[in-house]
Amino acid sequence: MDLTHIFTFNLALAAAIASPGPAFLISVKTTLTGGRRAGLAVGAGLALVAALWTLAALLGLEAIFAAFPWAYIAVKTIGALYLLYIAYGMWQGARAPLAPTEVKPARHAFWQGVAIQIMNPKSVLFAAAVLVVIFPPGMTLAQKGFVFANHLAIELIFYSLLAFGMSTSTARNAYLRAKLYLDRIAAVVLSALGLRLLFGR
Repeated sequence: MDLTHIFTFNLALAAAIASPGPAFLISVKTTLTGGRRAGLAVGAGLALVAALWTLAALLGLEAIFAAFPWAYIAVKTIGALYLLYIAYGMWQGARAPLAPTEVKPARHAFWQGVAIQIMNPKSVLFAAAVLVVIFPPGMTLAQKGFVFANHLAIELIFYSLLAFGMSTSTARNAYLRAKLYLDRIAAVVLSALGLRLLFGR
């Protein structure tokens, strides 16, 4: 393993993180409604579990899913239903004004980030596919640990920058003006992702 492998992995990782998936949407929504501290906390939860999925892929968890398909189906189904639950809540609350009670404590936001990522077993399959293509076989445990730490650092940097950017008064005021439409769009996207996770392979 050399720096070229890490650089290539980071490019693929950056593209995956920036795509409008459930983690990105939840990070933006939490920051806008709960503030910078909640945004940083949910980002930390998302980052930690995403990096752990990569570590699991490096250690061969995808082989366990292949050997026990029912475990993958169970986790995938629970994750899909959780996304649909969040989407339903967003749709229902789209017309409600942003109240002080809607602001999430940082601890709650962190665990929501953890739940979002841990209920998406496709992350480990994606990580496994990327890792097989990019990294050479026979990596040492220390090298695998370095890839995990690198992944965690990239995710933390991304979600921290997102939290700082979306917690400005300009971003918050823009969100409040378009809350109905943005919440409904986010709900539709999360529902689509949940249904795709539920019925896709």
